[in-house]
Amino acid sequence: MDSEISAAISSGNSKTAGLNVQELNSIFHDKSADDLLKWGFETFGNTIVAGTGFGSSGIVILHRLVELGLPVKAFCLDTNLLFHETHQLWNNIEKEFGIGIEVVSPILTLDGQKIHHKDKLWATDADQCCTIRKVLPLKKYLANKKAWITGLRRSQSTTRRSIEKIEWDAESKTYKLNPLADWSAEKVWQYIHSYKLPYNALHNEGYPSIGCIPCTHPANDPSNERSGRWANLEKTECGIHILNQLPRNKNSHPKPE
Repeated sequence: MDSEISAAISSGNSKTAGLNVQELNSIFHDKSADDLLKWGFETFGNTIVAGTGFGSSGIVILHRLVELGLPVKAFCLDTNLLFHETHQLWNNIEKEFGIGIEVVSPILTLDGQKIHHKDKLWATDADQCCTIRKVLPLKKYLANKKAWITGLRRSQSTTRRSIEKIEWDAESKTYKLNPLADWSAEKVWQYIHSYKLPYNALHNEGYPSIGCIPCTHPANDPSNERSGRWANLEKTECGIHILNQLPRNKNSHPKPE
């Protein structure tokens, strides 16, 4: 581990020093995904978790954590609307990687959502549906966490082109690590095929990005991996990734405890 990263770890572990996101991104700009994952665990310990929806990037992240021997807990937001193929992959990953992936569920079941709101809410108010089934469960789950790892990449869509490797998530008040921010889709798939990793069978059917059944379709724009999500709606994100947020004082960030 080079001196810059060692210094960043020392700063992160200090009770008296905050984490300066801009400085950290400068340090990790040309560092590898492994460097960032190791730093994240060294800095946050058991208060860092890895979120996955079992997309191609998420498979790479989980595999790297296993290969590095980092005991970072993984979780998935199960909206109760995931594809059968996604559940199949979930089972395969747990068996092949030898890990358990925690289920994070909404408070409302689909029947409860129908009673308190309306049937097929995703068809009339997709934002509210995402809030109930993803945003609120994630916020609750991260309440006692300091950081989380995602599979966000700049190449996934135009809305993600400016993401950094380390961000401050103001909604959950956690640090968000995006180790694959600078990876292309080609690099992700090269990795998956190189290690012969399992992946969602729907990828072979024109679905580069896979979410909930009602709101996921084959991509209609080959240059935009997420063009099949919320097709025909003015919506590009579910709401768990609010991009490019900073605390009011951008040079001073809450300290890990």
